[in-house]
Amino acid sequence: MTLDLASRTAEFARVVSMSAWAGPTGENISSNAGAATFMDWVDELKKSRKRMYIVGNGGSAAIASHAVTDFVNMAKISAFTLHDSSLLTCMTNDYGYEVAFARMLAMHAGEGDMLVAISSSGKSPNICNAVEGFRRAGGGKVLTLSGFKTDNPLRQLGDLNVWLDSDNYGIVEIGHQFVLHNLSDRIAAKLQAAG
Repeated sequence: MTLDLASRTAEFARVVSMSAWAGPTGENISSNAGAATFMDWVDELKKSRKRMYIVGNGGSAAIASHAVTDFVNMAKISAFTLHDSSLLTCMTNDYGYEVAFARMLAMHAGEGDMLVAISSSGKSPNICNAVEGFRRAGGGKVLTLSGFKTDNPLRQLGDLNVWLDSDNYGIVEIGHQFVLHNLSDRIAAKLQAAG
C-alpha cells in the first residue's frame, strides 16, 4: 500500500465517487437518487418532529458525533448519538456490548424516528443488532454506511445502504464522514434556498 498523500487522495476520490447506494431489496440506485431519498426522509422527520439517532464504534462513533453536530447545526434536526460513557458502560456491563445500542434504542426510539448505522466492516454485531432493535422499537427509516465486503451483514439491513469499495479503515471512515457531511450540506443548501 502506497502511503504518499497524492496516491491516498486519488484512492479516496475513487472510493467516494464510486460509492454504491442501494435500497432495501439491494437494488442499486445513483448517489444523487439516494441523497434525494434521504433528504425526503429528513423533511418528514422535521415535519413530524421526530429524532435521528446515529451509532458507530471507535472511529465510527467519532464520525457519528461529528455528523450529529452537522445535522443539528446545519440541517436543523433533532439528532443524537448513543455513546454517553456512563450509559454505554452500564448497558455493556449489565447486558453485553453486542446489545447495548439495541437496548438504548428500545428505550428511546419511536415511530417515525430515523437511524444512521455506521460500521467500516459492516460486521459489528452491536451495530447490526442496533438496527434490529430500532425496528423492534417501531423506529422508521434506516441508513447504513459500510465498506469492506459487498455482502457484509449491515448492508442488508437498511432502507438505504451506502457501501464504499475499500478495505482500508482510514479511507472507509473518512469516506463515511464525507458522505454524511455532503448530506447535511445538501439539506442546509435546501433550507437556505427556501429562505
